[in-house]
Amino acid sequence: MITVTKRDLIELGYGPSFAADIIKKAKELMVEKGHTYYQSRKLDRVPKEAVEELLGITLPDKQE
Repeated sequence: MITVTKRDLIELGYGPSFAADIIKKAKELMVEKGHTYYQSRKLDRVPKEAVEELLGITLPDKQE
């Protein structure tokens, strides 16, 4: 599973506050889908698919 963090979103050009909001909404989406693991406050990593579903775009794969 490919995951996304706030830092990844900032590197894509989103502002720090908006990136944090995206992660928060993606965590809420995952909880709605029954993945209670994402209720953790310290968790800052969400599946790429959740972020793509929220934003309605396809994120590029990381190339390191």
